[in-house]
Amino acid sequence: MEAYKFMIVVAIMSMIGSGSGSMLVNGQSFCHMSKAGLKSCLPSVSGENPVPPTPTCCLAIANADLPCLCQYKDSTLLKSIYGVDPNLAMALPVKCNVVDPSFHC
Repeated sequence: MEAYKFMIVVAIMSMIGSGSGSMLVNGQSFCHMSKAGLKSCLPSVSGENPVPPTPTCCLAIANADLPCLCQYKDSTLLKSIYGVDPNLAMALPVKCNVVDPSFHC
């Protein structure tokens, strides 16, 4: 499940980074992750010095609809436009102790 949740988080964070509300349902959530939850994970999956996920980020990942997020795991927009490192994103669910490390999307 870790890889699956991680990709979901990455997809969500990239949508938030763009400022696009089209991915948010009623402006409130995307795959059961709020805009605030997505933004809280962005520092952990982007930039030259990503930081460990915060409790807010981990809570967002724990509440995410992983199958929904997994649909966005291969998006080329994540890295090229939003600066999200897919490998870092895939590691978040494990770092947050949300999924079994053997899970694959």
